[in-house]
Amino acid sequence: VISLLIYQGLTTGEMAALTVQDINLEEGTIKVKATPKTNARALKLKNRQIMLLHKYIHETRQGLLSTATDKLIITKLGTAESGEGIHYLVSTYKKLLADRNLNPTTIRMSVVTNLLKAGKDLRIVQVFAGHKYPSATERYKQNGIEELKQVIQKLHPLG
Repeated sequence: VISLLIYQGLTTGEMAALTVQDINLEEGTIKVKATPKTNARALKLKNRQIMLLHKYIHETRQGLLSTATDKLIITKLGTAESGEGIHYLVSTYKKLLADRNLNPTTIRMSVVTNLLKAGKDLRIVQVFAGHKYPSATERYKQNGIEELKQVIQKLHPLG
């Protein structure tokens, strides 16, 4: 779950909607369904994710199921994940980053922001994030004001 947040920047709703059929381990891809706010897309999985998902789908998930469902993420009660468990899982890591507001949304925002900071093309990031409009992706662009403030504080004679 955490790797899907970090590497694919999925929303909680997108993760809850994933089915086993959306994962193609041979091609190393994940199909993300459209939501009211995002477009459908196919994203690459990292090598480590492929191995983790293979083990989860073929071993762990089977042991968790209490009712038949094709949903990928199963709760410890054996039912399909609705999103609350994802928020709970992320909240267990809050103590590691006490100075930050850690939740699935802020993780997604960080992923998109970091891609833009790294110089990735706006349209590529838009498709990756599933944004319907370029303006939604442009909101994540940082204007560098914090870096500018730090430089001014460092170099200004009265700073």
